[in-house]
Amino acid sequence: MSNHFDVIAIGAGSGGLSIAERAAAYGAKTAVIEAGELGGTCVNVGCVPKKVMWYGASVAHALHDGQDYGFDVKIGALNWEKLVTKRENFIGGIIDWYHDYLIESKVDVIEGFAKFIDNKTLDVDGERYTADHIVISTGGRPIIPTDIDGAEHGLTSDGFFEDLDEVQPQKVVVVGGGYIALEFAMLMNGLGSDVSVLHQGWPVLEGFDSTIQTALRKQMESDGITLNDDGIISKIEKIADNNLTIHFKDGSQIDNVNALIWAIGRIPNTDNIGLENTNVELDPRGMVIVDDEEKTTVDGIYALGDIIGKAPLTPVAIAAGRRLGDRLYGGKPERKMSYDNIATVMFTHPPIGTIGMSEEKAHDEYGDKIKIYQTSFVPLYHQMTRNKVKTVMKLIVLGEEEKIIGCHIMGLGADEMLQGFAVAIRMGATKQDFDDTIAIHPVSAEELVTMK
Repeated sequence: MSNHFDVIAIGAGSGGLSIAERAAAYGAKTAVIEAGELGGTCVNVGCVPKKVMWYGASVAHALHDGQDYGFDVKIGALNWEKLVTKRENFIGGIIDWYHDYLIESKVDVIEGFAKFIDNKTLDVDGERYTADHIVISTGGRPIIPTDIDGAEHGLTSDGFFEDLDEVQPQKVVVVGGGYIALEFAMLMNGLGSDVSVLHQGWPVLEGFDSTIQTALRKQMESDGITLNDDGIISKIEKIADNNLTIHFKDGSQIDNVNALIWAIGRIPNTDNIGLENTNVELDPRGMVIVDDEEKTTVDGIYALGDIIGKAPLTPVAIAAGRRLGDRLYGGKPERKMSYDNIATVMFTHPPIGTIGMSEEKAHDEYGDKIKIYQTSFVPLYHQMTRNKVKTVMKLIVLGEEEKIIGCHIMGLGADEMLQGFAVAIRMGATKQDFDDTIAIHPVSAEELVTMK
């Protein structure tokens, strides 16, 4: 194998695989360098295994709801090991598919850790490689605090999928208030664990619309999740049977914790790939500085995905990688990635779908030029259940034409319904366009086109 390529992607996650595959489809000689499993965080310890566990928790909720619908449902214990085994077998199938697909796509896979020697050269375990274009797509990693004694006894989101393979933790503490923390908290609660969330003072889901923040907090409290806004951890102590005691600075503690999950943020994997040997510039967070074409400060080096600090989402990395391939080798210089109006879903119970501005951000930018439409209701499904899980919807519109600049949904089916509405909003839909759309009845989504 020649050691010179047209394109080398560092990291075989969503972004790296996408640029390599797209460039190869145009006839470029491409390679990806990866020290771990193909697929990166999303496939191995992120989106995919999380969604499997979310479905498991959804089934648990449905079993309880079945009783309210008149079914004689006998709810037994969850076979945690069976669920985890099926999840891992499914992921293994995806990884096997990647290997076959990359061979078919004529993308070389170089196993090992990549490190820059200079602006054009990479070292992988003693072997050197060069490329006309190098794409940094190394992703990020979860943070473990360094100032708390015993913090190493906790798990990260990676460890949740790698280490909890045999026995379900019955008492779980999640530290963090972002979407990863709350997804874990609510799926474990749904699967029957006793869950506490520690998020130390700031609102849950910082940056999300306040209506969603409030509604989700109420739902978590209704589900029996303990929320601790003020507890500051001073020490983590491992006790008998590998359980933990969490000590707080005020002298209180939580005993007999089976699993502590740190979900306090992620940092970019840019500190160990030899960027000091290049002229690539980083911002104070360690994110790679890029322009609107994912170009770094070095000609021929690009970066995409979680390490550029724009929108750390799998579909964003995929789209950016494919567009980069289109520009470099497809003769499509206009194919740039837009980071505006990106729809995203948080897999809590119920799920949250959001696109565009929050009310707070829209008000800061446009003042009294915005108008809010919102509704809250118990959907038909939950009219029949003892758990009256609400659906909350909000539209934020701008100016006299009432262009929709924000749409936020929390409720049953929000994860699926947002995709179609996102297309309309990206195309510049107005409130009148929504009003003129005939509703589908009876579904929750009809509320978005009948809202007053």
